[in-house]
Amino acid sequence: MVLVATVALAGGTLVRSCQGGHDVVNHGQSKSGTATERVQQLRVEVIETLSHDPKAYTQGLEMAHGMLYESTGMAGRSTIRSGRPGARPTRLSELPAPLFGEGITVMGATLWQLTWRDGIAIERNASTLAELRRVPYEGEGWGVCHQRHRGRLVTSDGSSLLVFRDPKTLRKRGEVAVTLRGQRVGRLNELECVGDTVYANVWLADRIVRIDADSGRVTGDIAVPALISAAERRHADVLNGIAAIPGTRQFLLTGKWWPKMFRVAFVPASQPPGLGG
Repeated sequence: MVLVATVALAGGTLVRSCQGGHDVVNHGQSKSGTATERVQQLRVEVIETLSHDPKAYTQGLEMAHGMLYESTGMAGRSTIRSGRPGARPTRLSELPAPLFGEGITVMGATLWQLTWRDGIAIERNASTLAELRRVPYEGEGWGVCHQRHRGRLVTSDGSSLLVFRDPKTLRKRGEVAVTLRGQRVGRLNELECVGDTVYANVWLADRIVRIDADSGRVTGDIAVPALISAAERRHADVLNGIAAIPGTRQFLLTGKWWPKMFRVAFVPASQPPGLGG
């Protein structure tokens, strides 16, 4: 049994869960206090263009151990792969049909790979990508990232919610609604954790939001330009894939069936080109 105490707050609800010990603020669509919210307007500055498998329906992207890990989707064609950015994968494992691969996150020697509507998450060996076990997963799996210092996973399901989970069992600990000036931001998809911050791409939009994970408040709104050409877009799908590059302030970005990947910096929209990194 999970005991939950709820306390009313201005602009939201504080939910204290006895499971996991985390306090979570659930925001509705109240506009109170939004006049003082500071949301940084950012843009993407491309530093380097890399190759990417145009047959990869990218669902999750993460850098760890000097390697790029990528999860791809589509039932019967889903994979998990690892290798150097811009190069052919050195390891690849296929998911049996009808599993539909989704987000991934690396946790030291292991990694989690979500599935979309299959009701399971797969734990794998991070070196070999071999499956170690499957655990039940409630709801849809979209994005996932690991806040190591907080001892929790953060997941998305295509709604405006970020869900906090136990990193060993994936049991739900709490959730927070993501808001921008008091309004919910929906269609949250692929996630990347950087400290207390979560970056999320917004499905069907050339947009990434930077989120304070504890409050759910958007602190940065990142406009993503047309990174691939109109001709390339005819054979591609949407932006989906954010990987922070450890030891830098840079990220890797790609999309579903994109022939390219981009090493980028998120810089203030007012900053002149060429000063990112």
